Amino acid sequence: MKPISALGKVVTGKTPSTKNRDFYDGEFPFVTPTDLDWQSYFVRSTHSTITKLAKEQHKNQMLPAGATTFTCIGNTIGKCGITSETSLTNQQINSIVPNDEHDERFVYYLMLHNKDAIRSIGLSGGAAQPIINKSTFSNVKVRVPDLPTQERIAGVLSAYDDLIENNRRRIALLEQAARLLYREWFVHFRFPGYETAKFIDGLPEGWQVRKVKDLLARLKSKPKVRKDEYQQFGRWPCVDQGQDFIGGYTDNKEAIYHDGLPLIVFGDHTRALKFVDFPFARGADGTQIIQSNEERLPQELFYFSLINVDLSNYAYARHFKFLKDQGIIIPTEELGKSFSNQGKAVFDQVRTLRDQNRKLAEARDRLLPRLMDGRLPIPE
Repeated sequence: MKPISALGKVVTGKTPSTKNRDFYDGEFPFVTPTDLDWQSYFVRSTHSTITKLAKEQHKNQMLPAGATTFTCIGNTIGKCGITSETSLTNQQINSIVPNDEHDERFVYYLMLHNKDAIRSIGLSGGAAQPIINKSTFSNVKVRVPDLPTQERIAGVLSAYDDLIENNRRRIALLEQAARLLYREWFVHFRFPGYETAKFIDGLPEGWQVRKVKDLLARLKSKPKVRKDEYQQFGRWPCVDQGQDFIGGYTDNKEAIYHDGLPLIVFGDHTRALKFVDFPFARGADGTQIIQSNEERLPQELFYFSLINVDLSNYAYARHFKFLKDQGIIIPTEELGKSFSNQGKAVFDQVRTLRDQNRKLAEARDRLLPRLMDGRLPIPE
């Protein structure tokens, strides 16, 4: 047993002044709790980035690649990941920069294994906003084997996460190809038959621009599932605005959206858009459920139309209001269906990859506690 401080250097992050825009939109990731999920593995992308100027301003808080980040405030206590490059976090995150006696991937899995115990420390404090400060975090004791054993445990578990991450990259490439096709057809107007198309006021004949709010179908609202109600395993997945496509699971059948699929889930704060073609529950974290009411705008086309809207305006704390006021292009019904068919082929492949990831994650999650507490022999 040893305190977390013995695993390496503990660093509490800091937020560069938002009044100075020279600190932002640079080359270094700025990690906040919204960029993390309960099992983020390597943090490859963040909603915000910082510049070299901010890096110099906060050099004592900068993290190297391989540090484990651990959220220490509110209901997000326990969300963690590994930095994939030199990064900064905000002050809601305590991080561990492992020393030579500890494997960096093992430290990440160790924190996953102990996250519930650490969460209980923060949630039992009685404060309106639960928090674990640096001192308390550093003094939490954890059970740690020798370095060779750490490396073997991390090797077993990371094999699953590496496969999951590879599938995520494949999903990203599939969606990128569909986004490029959307831009080719509906931004650059190089759609099938464009050579002979007649244009009126800058649009092909029969096309129009309509505001998103005029294209939203009315949906019967279902009960939302709070994050603290999520189950690790359950009958139905919960989709929220987090980085992971699925946040957790529930057995509450009253909360399930199953009619009118596919549906689009939008993160009001994170700007995340998710195309959901299976029964699911909605997370209670600012998610919006979107469905098209226009026959010429199938859900696949609607999804990529929404992705094409620029939501990088940080003046908006809630982005759905901004999104609803934006105009998107409605093509002819024939062209809309043609694009939708290609989109369906993409999402069929995406669904297969996500199913693989779900099975891999379940296997990893069952192995994690058994390897950490010695119930399973560790391969040499």
